[in-house]
Amino acid sequence: MRLHRLDITAFGPFGGTQTVDFDALSTAGLFLLHGPTGAGKTSVLDAVCYALYGSVPGARQSGQNQNPRSDHAHPGTRTEVRLDLTVAGRRLEITRQPSWERPKLRGKGTTVDKAQTWLREYDAPAGAWKDLSRSHQEIGAEIEQLLGMSREQFCQVVLLPQGDFARFLRADAEARGRLLGRLFDTQRFADVEKRLAERRRTTEARVREGDAALLADAHRMQQEAGDAMELPELAPGDPGLAEAVLGAAAVARSTAREHLTLAHCRLTAAESAHTAARRALDDVRELARLQARSAGARQRAERLRERSGAHRGDRERMERARKAEAVAPALELREAAEAEHRRAAAAEAHARGLLPGSDAGAEAGLLAVAARRAAEELGGLDAARRAERRLAELTAERAGLDRQEHADEDVLRESDAWLADWDATRTALRTRVDSAQEATTRAEQLAVQRAPARRRLDAARTRDRLAADLEQAGQRARAARQDAADARAHWLDLKEQRLAGIAAELAAQLTDGDPCAVCGATEHPAPARKVAGHVDRETEDRALAAYQRAEELHAADERRLGAVREALAAATAEAGDTPADRLAAEMDQLEREYARARRDASALHAAQEELRHAEREREQRLADRQQAAVRVASRLTRRDTLEREQTQLEAELRQARGDAESVAARAAQLERRAARLTGAADAARAAQDAAQRLKDADARLADAAYRAGFDTPAAAVAALLDPAAHRELQHRLDAWQQEEAAVRAVLAEPGTAAAAERPPADPAAAEHTAADAERRLRAAGSARDAAARRCAELDRLSARAAEGVRRLAPLRAEYDRVARLAALTAGTSADNERRMRLESYVLAARLEQVAAAATARLTRMSAGRYTLVHSDDRTGRGRSGLGLHVVDAWTGRERDTATLSGGETFFASLALALGLADVVTDEAGGVRLDTLFIDEGFGSLDEQTLDEVLDVLDSLRERDRSVGIVSHVPDLRRRVHAQLEVVKGRSGSTLRQRGV
Repeated sequence: MRLHRLDITAFGPFGGTQTVDFDALSTAGLFLLHGPTGAGKTSVLDAVCYALYGSVPGARQSGQNQNPRSDHAHPGTRTEVRLDLTVAGRRLEITRQPSWERPKLRGKGTTVDKAQTWLREYDAPAGAWKDLSRSHQEIGAEIEQLLGMSREQFCQVVLLPQGDFARFLRADAEARGRLLGRLFDTQRFADVEKRLAERRRTTEARVREGDAALLADAHRMQQEAGDAMELPELAPGDPGLAEAVLGAAAVARSTAREHLTLAHCRLTAAESAHTAARRALDDVRELARLQARSAGARQRAERLRERSGAHRGDRERMERARKAEAVAPALELREAAEAEHRRAAAAEAHARGLLPGSDAGAEAGLLAVAARRAAEELGGLDAARRAERRLAELTAERAGLDRQEHADEDVLRESDAWLADWDATRTALRTRVDSAQEATTRAEQLAVQRAPARRRLDAARTRDRLAADLEQAGQRARAARQDAADARAHWLDLKEQRLAGIAAELAAQLTDGDPCAVCGATEHPAPARKVAGHVDRETEDRALAAYQRAEELHAADERRLGAVREALAAATAEAGDTPADRLAAEMDQLEREYARARRDASALHAAQEELRHAEREREQRLADRQQAAVRVASRLTRRDTLEREQTQLEAELRQARGDAESVAARAAQLERRAARLTGAADAARAAQDAAQRLKDADARLADAAYRAGFDTPAAAVAALLDPAAHRELQHRLDAWQQEEAAVRAVLAEPGTAAAAERPPADPAAAEHTAADAERRLRAAGSARDAAARRCAELDRLSARAAEGVRRLAPLRAEYDRVARLAALTAGTSADNERRMRLESYVLAARLEQVAAAATARLTRMSAGRYTLVHSDDRTGRGRSGLGLHVVDAWTGRERDTATLSGGETFFASLALALGLADVVTDEAGGVRLDTLFIDEGFGSLDEQTLDEVLDVLDSLRERDRSVGIVSHVPDLRRRVHAQLEVVKGRSGSTLRQRGV
């Protein structure tokens, strides 16, 4: 920022119009603004601040002094400040007129004119000024954006008004941070802090949601476990919640399993008690049965005694029949022997008919010997059968070996063929993988280029569109400017005509006897008369309204033109001069290359998988080939063993088969021969035995009749009973005998006899006891089932809680990471020992640069004694990072800047302000401060220090910078030749420039 010219009218102590030519004063690099106390030296700086920001610095802007109008000004003179300056490479002119209470043009009293502001820019190619805006808000925002500083910062860095000279030097860290943050644009670092804090809150909310779900599962587990589970007093988001819930769940599961074990034990005890009760019930029921059985047997014995006479008659009759029956078996045996003899003779004849002629007439003994020989030979064929089965197994095994040999030959042939092409296959697959990886890298590089290219293309299209809009907006603005100029000229012409005929207008209101508003006379001998073409006030007001409307339209068009120009400049800065169609073609080419690279890169995973599959297949084929070779070697040995065993078995089988086709056929022959010989021998012996038995039966029949008391067998037959009578009689005897035996048996049973001696049984009581045991058993079973269900539910909920903890672990880790970063950047983390915020850390680096730049001048001002150093130590409980200390070379100690004396504070503050201006100017995009003002403080310096300070200030001209010293110290008048003197007078102060 460089000041060129300042025009002051009716401002502060200046009643008239005063002009300051800063270009002439800045030629010397160092100039002095001096004058007596109260003359208005600081008011010159106030005018500069007022022109830029619309208000004066410090306490002079508050209360009744807010309007800077001069008390020495003529009532008809309006307060105005006009500043001509260059900022950010633009030559601007700012004109400000505060609100003004002026006399009314008609009648008595005053009226208030609103405050007005103009902003113009010098168009170098056209060589003329052009209007930019008349809006207070737009102009204020534009100037503050160009300067990069608020009013307070501008006064602190550029003007340094008296009373505030050392404020920056002694400011706290927060105040320094606000100023440096605005000067160096560190808002993005504050945004990073804010973004991290937002992410921390977001992830914390998600962690809390997960913890809430975990706590809900824990509460459900607590409902299932009851008093066996105690939940910790933790809320969602508290550290250790997951471990505490899982630990409590483990304890609850353990307790539930213990309860289940106890329930099993109780169920076992109940089952034992139930079994004992059922056993006791069965015993009681058995006792009751035995007692009833004993009583019934005694009743039946009494009935048998009553029928004993009839039973004796039946028994005697049966005795006679039994004697006769002693002969019946012999008779039956004789008849049976005769029938058997006939059957045996027929069977012998048939069996001998099946034998060959040589064996048909042999005796039974010879036939049995021949059968034994055939059976012995048949038994000798068992080994042959086993050898025949073993021979079949050997044949099948050799066939299997042949199949394995063919399969192994196929494996070896396929493996050798596949492995022969392995090198070519691996090379091709690796080439595909490398190509896909290169395409992946290319796609990533192109992806980075796409967004800038897209923004540049959009900016180019916007630039082309705005170029056309700029021409149209310029035409409208020029037309509006001409309309406004024409309207203003018309209004001024009418105003001039009205002023020329104002006397006639006043004369029209005169009345005889009333005083004149101009001269006060009550007589009006020659009042003025209206001439032709007289303009009245209404006509002038209409012309003024038309001019104001035209001016407003002009201002609106100028604003639109400025907005289009700014947008065009931004788009041009982004897109450059490259045509949009060329950028579009480049963008299309970039998109095609990016799509091709992504398409090629998409084959990376498939190529890698195919390479890994091929390597696994190679290893498998090598293993298969090795195993096949091992099997071939083992088959050779096995084949030799099988061949030797097969030769031996075939020799044995040839001897065993004889003339038969097989061992089975030979065995069938022997089985048939042995069976026929055995059958014939048995039939012969059976026939001989039947003949002997027939002879014996005849002898036994005669003997039996004699022994039974019968003279002949026929007499014995007559005494026999017919079957029906015998059955009836025997039935009665058997029934008596069975009943008697049953009664004796029942009465002789030990259990029945013992039961009869015992007290009567009570089955109802035993049934009641058994029912009670069964109820206890069902209750124990229900308790066991409830405990098992509780264990299963706790296991399920615990598993779900563990799964929730596992799913929540990455989110919790993300929250911990984001929280640590947020705390670190916010300066609240324990890892941040200095408690420095990220923005403070960046500003600390800037302040370190400022301190270094200030030290270069402070060392010279203090004759090498003092240097300024940046300190990041904490003070009290606050954060660190923006501290300033001074190092005293005489003592070698570092101390706070508050310990400096008044003069030392002055030149230390001056050095710091100059260093700040240097760093701000050197910063890319920073504001160049070419004009600085130093207000007072030089009176606190001794002569030597004053010389050193002036030498430092004079050296600023090397950087094309000018410094204005505001002071009334007399010694400075002879040291600084370029001077702006403020002369104080009764009618107001005036300005005089000297040495320029």
